[in-house]
This record gives sequence, C-alpha cells and structure tokens, in this order.
Amino acid sequence: MNILTWALALEFFLVGVGLAMDAFAVSVCKGLGMTKVNKKQTFIIALFFGGFQALMPFLGWLLGSRFEKFVKAFAPWVGFILLLFLGGKMIIEAVKNKEDDKVEEKDKKLDMKELLVMAIATSIDALAVGISFGLLYPRIGTILVAIATIGVTTFLISFAGVFIGNVFGTRFEKRAQIAGGIILILIGVKIILEGLDILKL
Repeated sequence: MNILTWALALEFFLVGVGLAMDAFAVSVCKGLGMTKVNKKQTFIIALFFGGFQALMPFLGWLLGSRFEKFVKAFAPWVGFILLLFLGGKMIIEAVKNKEDDKVEEKDKKLDMKELLVMAIATSIDALAVGISFGLLYPRIGTILVAIATIGVTTFLISFAGVFIGNVFGTRFEKRAQIAGGIILILIGVKIILEGLDILKL
C-alpha cells in the first residue's frame, strides 16, 4: 500500500469515528438498561448500528448530488423526531417502573422495531456523506472500502458503548435510564441544529 492508499484509509476511518458518535451514545443508552451485559444482544445492537451506518452512505452515493438538497432538508428532521420520541418513551418507562424495584429484574428481549428506529435515526445524516463520496469517489471499489471501514468502526464503537453504559446502569439504575432518555433527546437536538446550520461540530 502506498502513502495515498494509507491516507485514504485513515480518512475513511476518521469519517467512521465521526459518524459513529451518535450510535455510540445510543449504545451507551442501551447498556444503561441492562442488569448485566448480554453479549448476544450487544452483538445485535452493534450490528444494527454498524450495518445502517454503512448502508446510509452507500444509499447517498447511489442517489447522487441531485438529491442533496432533499436529503439535507429532511434527514435532520426525521432523526430529530425519532430520537425525541424514543428518548421520551425511555424516560416515561423509567418513571413508571420505579415502583417495581423490589421485583426481580430480568433483561428484556431486544425490541427489534425500536432498535431499527434507533439505527435509522442515528445514521440518516450519513446520507449526505454518501452524496459527497459520490462526487469525490465515483468508483465502486473505493466506496465499498469506505462503507466497510465506516461500518466496522461503528460496530466496534457501539459494541464498546453497551459495556460502558452497563457500568453506569448497574450503579445508578433508574436514574441512569432517565439520563439515557435525556441523552437521546439531546442527540436529536444536536442533529436538527446541525441540519439547520445553527451548530457545526
């Protein structure tokens, strides 16, 4: 591999890290709700986030620059609404379940629909990244390397996020779950502010 190839690989990795931050925060929230880390569930959570974080740039690459204005206009609102709903739901469930502390808790089965919505909400802004990739890297081989790097990076970061969230979840229990709901809402706010060019990170 020459220097240019390594530089391109590093660029894709850094893009992947940047895109994975929202997925990481949501993974932490999922970990907050586990009494102990369920490795199978953790793998599925990371797979969803990594898979969608790879899929969205690829879809953006396929759509091309003609859809750039449409994506930038609507994608942030979709992410904001979905995360606002999920965050509110998480807080309400935590408050409702305060009286059930004496009951022996068992980890709930993963809500696949909820996980799907979370994966879409945290990755939908990556559509615009894919459109940019289409302008910079028109060759299919390059975009496949890009989405693979982004997907794997997000998978690993999300996997770690569940473990990190579980550490705080087991210590603070319901308060951690409420904090998780607030985090989801704040991520939604961040997405919409970035989409409106009010906030640029």
